[in-house]
Amino acid sequence: MKKISFLFLLAAAFILNGCGSGDQAEDDGQTPSEDQQTEENDGSNATEGTVDTAAAEEAYKKSCQSCHGADLSGNVGPDLTEVGSKYSQEEILEIIEKGKGGMPPGQATGEDAELIATWLAEKK
Repeated sequence: MKKISFLFLLAAAFILNGCGSGDQAEDDGQTPSEDQQTEENDGSNATEGTVDTAAAEEAYKKSCQSCHGADLSGNVGPDLTEVGSKYSQEEILEIIEKGKGGMPPGQATGEDAELIATWLAEKK
């Protein structure tokens, strides 16, 4: 009788283990859903079409504000309040990297330049 009870419990444990607890998503071989990916993302990286505004503003203050003003209205450099209606993100990035007119190249580089360009492209 003890053997039968033990075997029954063992079989039940295997069956229940195979069923799972119900808390996990069914593994259908697909990647996590967008909602699951969002929950896992700590928000430190901007996704395509969005920009980390705080990081972009900080990079702007460091690299651009002295010429273009704290409010983007211009100082020594031109007004940038509506620069996104004149230039695309790619064009703005090129200006930042290569310079234009009186603006020297490389005032911001790498990720900072990309953040600033994406942020400014939204200014329309």
